[in-house]
Formats: sequence, C-alpha cells, structure tokens
Amino acid sequence: MSTPAPGRDPLELELLSDTALLPGVRKTLRDWSVTHGWTPEQAGEIALAVDEALSNVIRHGYGYDRTQRIVLSVRSICDSVQGEGLEIRIRDFGKQVDPLLICGRDLADVRPGGLGVHIIRAMMSSVEYACAEGGGMLLVMRKFKLHRITQPGTHGP
Repeated sequence: MSTPAPGRDPLELELLSDTALLPGVRKTLRDWSVTHGWTPEQAGEIALAVDEALSNVIRHGYGYDRTQRIVLSVRSICDSVQGEGLEIRIRDFGKQVDPLLICGRDLADVRPGGLGVHIIRAMMSSVEYACAEGGGMLLVMRKFKLHRITQPGTHGP
C-alpha cells in the first residue's frame, strides 16, 4: 500500500491538449523530480513516460484538438515494500476506451510510431488505466527509486 510521503510538495498542472506545451511539461517534471531526490537519469525516464502518455491523450483521446483540458498531478509516495517513489495521475476528459484494450502494437511489427504504451510500461513500476467518472480516462503511474527500466514489451524481472 502506497501512502503520501510527508514533507514533499506535490506538483499539480492543468494544461491544454497542445503538443507545443510538452517540452515545458517535460522540463517541469525533470526539475521537480531532481529536487525530490531522483537522479537526472530517473528524472528523464519519468519525463519520457509522461510525455508519451500526454501524446497518447492528445492523439487518441482528443484527436489533436488543442483546446481540451488535461490534469496532471505528481506526488511523492512511500511503499512499505518498494520504498520511496512517486505517483503520477493524468486525467483527461476525452474518449473513453476499455482499459483492457490499451496496449502497444506487436513489437515484431517494425515501423515508426506506436510504441508509447511499451515505453510507458518500461519506464514505470506500475501503470493502470481506468475510465474516469464523468467521461474521459485516468492513468495512474507509479515509479519507485529501486525500479530498473525493462525492455519494451516485457513486464520486468
């Protein structure tokens, strides 16, 4: 069971579904992560996973409509087994899809694009998609400091 880590400031962002905002979000996440004890490499992994998730929301949830709302929150957590970590929540208000259908394409299908879900799962310790109450989707990702990234398409050690 993960609980909020005491004494750590959460990060709350509300942004529009505009890909032009993604570089600023990545920088903000890297900076927040480093100031909360993550290594620059881990901070890059966190920013990459969030960038892929936001790109998927913009593309699939909103069909590239740049005027829609996305809520991003990040908080430090502590798990009795896995130790220090963080939890990232991305809430959109776009199309709902069955969470069981959210998967990356077959990695044997070699072509550009379509690897975002694989990248997210490789960078993070856990990834959960859910239909949000009132429409849209909620993505909850957790990463623990002891987590080692996995090859895309695998589920870890």
